[in-house]
This record gives sequence, C-alpha cells and structure tokens, in this order.
Amino acid sequence: MARQEEERSILRELAGWIVYILIIIGLTYLIITFVGQRTRVSGSSMETTLSDGDNLIVDKLSYRFREPKRFDIIVFPYQHEENTFYIKRIIGLPGETVQVADGYVYVDGEQLTSDVYGAEVMDSPGIAAEPIELGEDEYFVLGDNRNHSSDSRDPSVGVLKRENLIGKAWVRIYPFDKMGVIRHE
Repeated sequence: MARQEEERSILRELAGWIVYILIIIGLTYLIITFVGQRTRVSGSSMETTLSDGDNLIVDKLSYRFREPKRFDIIVFPYQHEENTFYIKRIIGLPGETVQVADGYVYVDGEQLTSDVYGAEVMDSPGIAAEPIELGEDEYFVLGDNRNHSSDSRDPSVGVLKRENLIGKAWVRIYPFDKMGVIRHE
C-alpha cells in the first residue's frame, strides 16, 4: 500500500513539472510572438546610434496601442530575403510628402532641421529626388549613416506600410558596456 502511495506521489510530482514546463513554453511563445523579440544589428547603416553586432530587444507591443512617431527606430522585414530584417529611423509619416534635395530631407516642402540623427549630408537622393507622397498607412525611413544605408530612397526598400512594422527597437542587451534603453528622440 505504501509503495502504491509513493508511485502516485511521484506521478503527481511529474505531472506538476510537465504542466509547469508547458506553461513556461506557452508564455515564452506569447512573449516572443506578441511582446518582444531579439534581433541583431548587421552592418553600419545605423551608426552612430546602433553598431554592427549590437543585440536588441524589439518592442512589438506598443504599436498596437499607438501610432509610430517621427524618429522612432523600427524593425521591418526586408521584402527580398526571408528572415532578413532592417532597422531604420522613421522620417516621413502618413499623409506627408517627403523629398531629398541637395543632401537634405524636406517634409511637406520644409527642410527637416530637427533631424539630428543623419551622420552626414546625403550623396544620393535615390527615388526621393522627386517628391514622394505617403499614403495613410505609409512611412519613409532612413538609416542614420545616410550614405551607407539601404532605406526608403532605395527602390528595393521603398516606403513601408504600417502592417510591415514589426516593432520599435527598445533595449540594447549587448555589448554589455552599451546596455540600456535606446533613445529615439
């Protein structure tokens, strides 16, 4: 009788652990799918804000409750390569007209003087040499290292639809000496 009791106790303990592990796996899946994900910066297009090799946590939740803002650093999938994501800064918002002329960004005909993130005057305006009118759910993005960035000026990237924004770069987790919340403004 004691042996049977002991076997039931072991089975209860084992079932408890299995349920615990399944809950942890379920919560991890929900967090990765709906709240945040880890991504790694590859390349120099966001220098000096983000560097090659930086590891980030992307906030996938906040854009469910509010609209993206100018200068947010966002993550989106590159349409021409599976499992490739780009990290850029939002410059143009829905309903605005964006153009790059003489190396500077113009929004609705006014030079964007508050854009302190561009590391240099742009050599190439790309498709933004002509005014680009953004639709009600479209965004124009640029890398901070403007002359070394494939961004909305490049036809392979172009303007982004709201549905393509995975989330906002939130926290740098590596390298450890630069760890912390990422400033967007």
